[in-house]
Amino acid sequence: MATCRAKLIGVIRYAITNRSSFKLDERARDAELLRLAVNWGEHGLDFVQLREKDMGAKALTTLAREMVAALGPHTKLLVNGRVDVAVAAGAAGVHLSSSPFELTTKQVRQVFAHADAGSPVVSVSCHTLADVHRARAAGADLILFGPVFEKRVDGKVVREGLGTAMLRKACAGPAGVLALGGVTADNAEECLDAGATGVAGIRLFDIESKVTASGIRASSRGASASNGK
Repeated sequence: MATCRAKLIGVIRYAITNRSSFKLDERARDAELLRLAVNWGEHGLDFVQLREKDMGAKALTTLAREMVAALGPHTKLLVNGRVDVAVAAGAAGVHLSSSPFELTTKQVRQVFAHADAGSPVVSVSCHTLADVHRARAAGADLILFGPVFEKRVDGKVVREGLGTAMLRKACAGPAGVLALGGVTADNAEECLDAGATGVAGIRLFDIESKVTASGIRASSRGASASNGK
């Protein structure tokens, strides 16, 4: 574990929210997420993706503003798929899917520019090498590639992983690639050895996570991807 923690120093760390994992009422879920955001900010995570697709624009904007404040000045908030919410909340950028029906990186930058909101960080989730090539060509700042590892429930594989060999191919080019899907404190080193510039996940950065709790310092590479935000 000590070797893994040492390897994680100086890499990009990207947390993804999931309020539904909190078995609480709506208000208590928000409070718990904000408590987690404070923890992430204190431990210097580079990025947090607000991925709460069940929320309406008003509630999501309110939560996003609270998240920006809770994270502090060094951890950047990206809003999943909602450039309007990101601008209104003062978030650092937006996360996009690889769907052909999704907004493009160019469109996100245009909206931020029109609102005089600075230059956004844009991350894109990719599941194939073709997705990666398109995201790079479109000018994405960060690529979340996965799932790298399989997911098991009660000992049965419920989702196949793409593997570290495919991750290595995805990393062969510009734009930082973060390993996503089944990444843990124990296997993160495999992803970094494959060329990933960081790791992303939901459970990876839980409040009790060994990765977060180890006090790993913020990434200089993460700062370079912030585009001045």
